[in-house]
Amino acid sequence: MSEQYTWRFEGADGAAPATGPERSVPFPTQADAEAWFTESWQDLAAAGVAQVTLLREGVEVYGPMPLDPA
Repeated sequence: MSEQYTWRFEGADGAAPATGPERSVPFPTQADAEAWFTESWQDLAAAGVAQVTLLREGVEVYGPMPLDPA
């Protein structure tokens, strides 16, 4: 069985964002998830996501990580 990594999308208060999905599609490796995030974080921020947490099989790997561009 292979592991799956997903990003959990959160508002500034840590709850699910008001609009859009609560999680990303699954990725087979942490590197794949991080590569996707590198390309997508600005779009997520524009869509109202304030922070993200990386999950492996539903368990937090790290985060929350703010999407503030400053």
